[in-house]
Amino acid sequence: MSEQDDKSGGHITAGMGDREQVEKTADRLRDELLLTLEELDRRRERAMDVKYQVGKAVEKNRDVLIQAGGVAVALAVAGMGYSWWRARHREELLWKHRARALRRAWEHPDRVASRAEERPVGIELGRKLVLIFVSTLASAMARRAVQSLLPPAEQTPAPEGRKRLGLRFPQTPAHA
Repeated sequence: MSEQDDKSGGHITAGMGDREQVEKTADRLRDELLLTLEELDRRRERAMDVKYQVGKAVEKNRDVLIQAGGVAVALAVAGMGYSWWRARHREELLWKHRARALRRAWEHPDRVASRAEERPVGIELGRKLVLIFVSTLASAMARRAVQSLLPPAEQTPAPEGRKRLGLRFPQTPAHA
């Protein structure tokens, strides 16, 4: 093999000077960087485009949305049918309620205004304790949910010494 064959041996930059090789490599890297930046810009625009995101979500969940719409329409039709039936039978239902109330008043005159039968004190106390616990738990969960949504507030460090409970009044130093 001759020396000429070694120089033009199939390598891309064979036969170029060092400066030309560096320029070609820099141009190629610059073009790749520009393509990458254009792709990142396109992805950023798509990520911030609400219309595109909604369209994509609707397309992805089309079956679920159609089923939910069908259920909503079915519930609306059932509600309208029930209200129509109730309007047609209002007088009949009213007389049934009155007859039931009269029977209840006759059987238990001490409970005329109430439908509830008297329950033992233990059961009522347990029911009220469960309601208190559930309402306290629900309010704590709601408070945590709201705190997680809001940005954290700047907290001032507590002064050293005793901590008082109750109202706090700002104290100014006394001038004598």
